[in-house]
Amino acid sequence: MYLLAPIVAFLVRLGGGASSAPGLGSALLTSLVTATISATVVAFLGVPLAYLLARGRGVLVRVLTALVALPLALPPLMSGLLLLYVLGPYTAAGRLFGGGLTDTRLGIVLAQTFVAAPFLVIAARAAFATLDPALEDVAACLGHGRFARFRHVAVPAALPGIAAGALLAWLRAFGEFGATVILAYHPYSLPVFTFVQFDATGLPATMKPIAAALAAALIVLLLVQLPVPRRRRSPPPAATPRPAQGVTAPPLDFALAKRLGSFSLEVAYCAQSPRLALLGSSGAGKTLTMRLLAGLAAPERGHVHAGPGSLDGLRPEQREIGYVPQHSALLPRRTLWRQVTFGARAQDQLAAWWIERLGLAGLEDRFPEELSGGQQRRVALARALACAPRLLLLDEPFTGLDAPERQRLGRELRRIQRESGLASVIVTHDPEEAALLADEIVVLDDGRVLQAGTRAEVFHTPSSPRVAAQLGIPNTHHGSVLGDGRLLTDGSELLVATGDLAAGSEVVWSLRPERIAVAVNGRYSAQVLDVLDLGSTHELTIALTGGLELTLRTSDTSPAPVGSTVRVDIAAEHIALWPAGTVAGSARAQAA
Repeated sequence: MYLLAPIVAFLVRLGGGASSAPGLGSALLTSLVTATISATVVAFLGVPLAYLLARGRGVLVRVLTALVALPLALPPLMSGLLLLYVLGPYTAAGRLFGGGLTDTRLGIVLAQTFVAAPFLVIAARAAFATLDPALEDVAACLGHGRFARFRHVAVPAALPGIAAGALLAWLRAFGEFGATVILAYHPYSLPVFTFVQFDATGLPATMKPIAAALAAALIVLLLVQLPVPRRRRSPPPAATPRPAQGVTAPPLDFALAKRLGSFSLEVAYCAQSPRLALLGSSGAGKTLTMRLLAGLAAPERGHVHAGPGSLDGLRPEQREIGYVPQHSALLPRRTLWRQVTFGARAQDQLAAWWIERLGLAGLEDRFPEELSGGQQRRVALARALACAPRLLLLDEPFTGLDAPERQRLGRELRRIQRESGLASVIVTHDPEEAALLADEIVVLDDGRVLQAGTRAEVFHTPSSPRVAAQLGIPNTHHGSVLGDGRLLTDGSELLVATGDLAAGSEVVWSLRPERIAVAVNGRYSAQVLDVLDLGSTHELTIALTGGLELTLRTSDTSPAPVGSTVRVDIAAEHIALWPAGTVAGSARAQAA
């Protein structure tokens, strides 16, 4: 009400009539033209500046950000006086232009630009700072250079903030008085004209100029709120048999080192197959390793080789890789077809083939917000594959998907790997995803490789308790060797393959739940504590004689009920055994 009260009061008084205002049209036109020129100049120069300030780091960037905003703290009169020190008729710039920088329309534009620029730069910087970094990462992996990423990714994604800043800059320039009256008294802009009218004949003479200013500003504010039609795609070519995708990348050989703050990463592995998984919990260094492989981050030392070829020193847009980030990172205001064909190396026929292959046919006209989570993930995958990559990088590709969609997409990816022979690296914390999509697995923890090898080696012979934990093996306990191949653990005795471990040795042991078999003549007696129906399997919690609780998994459709007693068999060679206190990589593992 406070904001509207002066306008309402003015409109009431305006209804009583207003005196004539010769020259009003010329002043209004001057303000409209100069404000538009000023806002255009501010947008052309201010948007790149805002982008650099948003991406920059360090003291210099903070100082520049403060200096850009400084005109907001100055009274407009002071801004005009400051401009006279640089643009006045007796300065070097003023003499160079023959005094044309003051008392001209150019002078008005210069004054308006100085006071209006911070509005756009601050708004655009905030918009750039909140962009999902994955948008530009994906664009880089799709072959777009830095300027192309700024033009085609950052600016469109930050457009709402940029538009808001440009509108504020135009409105501020249109209403600018203080700096303008100092630097360019003539020709009159609308604010200066209004002041002259008020100074000459008082308040009644200002009614028409104020009405003109309100009407012009209101029209602009209404026009910018009109919906802008979104461009739809051109019809894609008819799907054809998949075109050749080029040469499949050979297995990776990499050794990478990188420090980020207090976190240090050192990983190395030479793969023998084209499908690799980086497995570990959050903070293990998986995503950082993938970014180093993609060239999105620079290692402090190390190498990345794809067979005989080296990727060292190549920018991400030069590595011919496909990248699928955790959250799809679809570009705003782009249809599905334009998403999939966004890559610099994208091929229309190949894009159409993958759209149909991934079950997206008929959705080419849809925008990201019109797609489900699973569809968005499939679009991100099709976008990466449409560029015929040598290597496909998948960073937690099933994050946020429901179980049925996760299973469908996982099987689809596996089928794509098998049919195309495409080399891939998947980052995941889920051992089942790693087993589904990789032939070799690198287990990471705290920036180090705990174990690496084939899927069978890692899953069936974990090298340490930490690896067993990463693999999600629930039966991990402490115990002590009794001798004669016996182990005392949680009050129960187990037969194990102790090797050369002496009696009395403290150990950590692990047993996969599917290695425990329910058998009529089983060696151990156990009581069923809980039964969990997982659909295709059942998971039982049992307690052996003495109190040791274990989890077993069985495909039996009618498992023993809770409270019953069963006999179970546990082969000694299936128990992985490590001396307590050993470090990862030097621990002794005895398992099959």
